Amino acid sequence: MKPNVLLIMVDQMRGDCLSVLDHPVVDTPNLDQLARNGVLFKNTYTATPSCVPARAAVLTGMSQTGTGRVGYQDKVPWNYEHTLAGELTKAGYHTQAVGKMHVYPARNLVGFHNIVLHDGYLHYNRFKHSNLETESFNYGGDDYVPWLKQQAGAQADLIDLGLDCNASTVARPWHLPEAMHPTNWVVTQSIDFLRRRDPSKPFFLKMSFVRPHPPFDPPQVFFDMYKDLELPDPPVGDWAETEDEDKSGFNPVTSTGIVPKNRLKRAQAAYYALITHIDYQIGRFLMAMEEHGVLNNTVILFCSDHGELLGDHHLFRKSLAYEGSAKVPFILADPGNLLKLKKNRIVDEVIELRDIMPTLLDAANVEIPASVEGRSVVPLCQGAPVVWRDYIHGEHTFGLQSHHYLTDGKEKYIWYSQTGEEQLFNLEQDPKELTNLAHKMEYAHRLRYWRERLIEELHGREEGFTDGNRLIIGRKTKACLDHLLSVPPKALSK
Repeated sequence: MKPNVLLIMVDQMRGDCLSVLDHPVVDTPNLDQLARNGVLFKNTYTATPSCVPARAAVLTGMSQTGTGRVGYQDKVPWNYEHTLAGELTKAGYHTQAVGKMHVYPARNLVGFHNIVLHDGYLHYNRFKHSNLETESFNYGGDDYVPWLKQQAGAQADLIDLGLDCNASTVARPWHLPEAMHPTNWVVTQSIDFLRRRDPSKPFFLKMSFVRPHPPFDPPQVFFDMYKDLELPDPPVGDWAETEDEDKSGFNPVTSTGIVPKNRLKRAQAAYYALITHIDYQIGRFLMAMEEHGVLNNTVILFCSDHGELLGDHHLFRKSLAYEGSAKVPFILADPGNLLKLKKNRIVDEVIELRDIMPTLLDAANVEIPASVEGRSVVPLCQGAPVVWRDYIHGEHTFGLQSHHYLTDGKEKYIWYSQTGEEQLFNLEQDPKELTNLAHKMEYAHRLRYWRERLIEELHGREEGFTDGNRLIIGRKTKACLDHLLSVPPKALSK
């Protein structure tokens, strides 16, 4: 029988928040063990650092231009011909998703046999004045919230703690029994899938957590692990804004500004606590897999859709190209040694979320569709000689901060398309991106090299970012490319 496949996905987890990577405070014992049982990639990036476009890359294996999603936009249908779950379903897998999907419509199966859904707080299905009954979180748009109301009382809701779903600067502990936390609920539902799966088929399970995305609401026991520790100060580059004249930092959902010190420390503590809480619940699921006799015939991949800036350079949330936002964790684990990986290693090659679909199809010995633009990392994990990509191209439509970036894991180039600002970082010598080298004469040749690569990447794009010879500043941006918005149902394939 083919191996089982487990995709563990978290939301908004920074790539540096693993104790196996020597983070100064974060403790992740179960993820560390997965890394020991497999391979950890230290240069993994999300090309489009926000939920919807990043998840499109995961589920289709395509680049952002392939999916058509180059920014964040809700309520755009998902009509992709080939998906990770769909290909595994066709290959005879019993496929199940639990937790966050962030597709549209919310109940779109995107190839899965079944989905037990909790997308967190989505504005379009929460705003009672504008949503449809079938899309409402109280009806078809969520499974966790109705369950929570059954357990904790009809008035229980996601907003009870007074924390906004994008509040990266404020925190407080979870107020109900830990078993009712959405993190625990995802694992409880996933364990139940182990009980009721079809034992005659291999399974593909996507176990998808909403946390550590805000609200920062860890159970008290995990918050207590961090609240009194000396937490690292966020790095602030020589290029960062140092003034906050309009006091943006006092806005709990800010994306920039100087946040009151104690408030920020509590937010850091709660964010790290949410990661450790997830880690312990992953440990719970791994024990359940052992009890069901499936751990050693399951290939496991752990990743996040994007990171969290958490005050780096006085920035918060995601969408930008800096390491806190764009770099994510990525572990391919193989407890039963099915793939003959060279285990307990850290790999330097630069990879991207579009590599997940071909990697898991390769691990399952399932044909990879021609629409897939990513590459399987299995040969890298086996230590085979592989000619790998030179760099990845990322971008995000984000108003005046709309940008494109290129990185090979050693250097990073960022171009802000609306202002023309350029940044260049030497990530080997300056991993916290403290010094912008773009204006230093001795790096002019490197700046020119990366600018020319970006011109090549953007040549022919519908927005007109380049004429093939130079980058053109101020071109109108869009979150979705034209081919996505004009595609007929069930037909989108590159």
